[in-house]
Amino acid sequence: MLKGQDILLLLKLCDEPSDWSVRSLADAIDLDPAGAHRALRRLEEARLVDRSRRRVNRANAREFLVHALKYEFPPRQGGMSRGLPTAWAAPPLSGILASTDEPPLVWPDPKGNVRGIALEPLHESAPRVARKDPAIAEELALLDAIRVGGDARVRGLAAEELAKRLRAPAPA
Repeated sequence: MLKGQDILLLLKLCDEPSDWSVRSLADAIDLDPAGAHRALRRLEEARLVDRSRRRVNRANAREFLVHALKYEFPPRQGGMSRGLPTAWAAPPLSGILASTDEPPLVWPDPKGNVRGIALEPLHESAPRVARKDPAIAEELALLDAIRVGGDARVRGLAAEELAKRLRAPAPA
């Protein structure tokens, strides 16, 4: 069974060239090296990563993230909170969709600058990772838009945008 930190690691691997180390991945997503190693092993067991070839199986990753993630990691919403915007309230969807009168979804975070409805992130380190890595921040927001569901148009846009990002390997 995959964990939230595994998804963070998978996203980072999709953005990284193949010269990564377990320590560099761990530092990038605020995990200890042993935790990153265990996450890599789980991703390999799920056939999302091939560690021997140092590659992400992008087709499997895209299928899992778009179609299965919402069942493995159902969204948990809370009350009003201060935090970082996510889902359709964050880039890239916030630049595509018209704004609404509804409060945005946010990851609760004391350093956040937006007040909205709390959405539990995939992993507790997601807000910290998002602040230092804009690419992962956008990918996590897209995943949240897919997880939360609601409007089929929003889910479709999020899935399409995520697929574009997962399609090509990172330059070496």
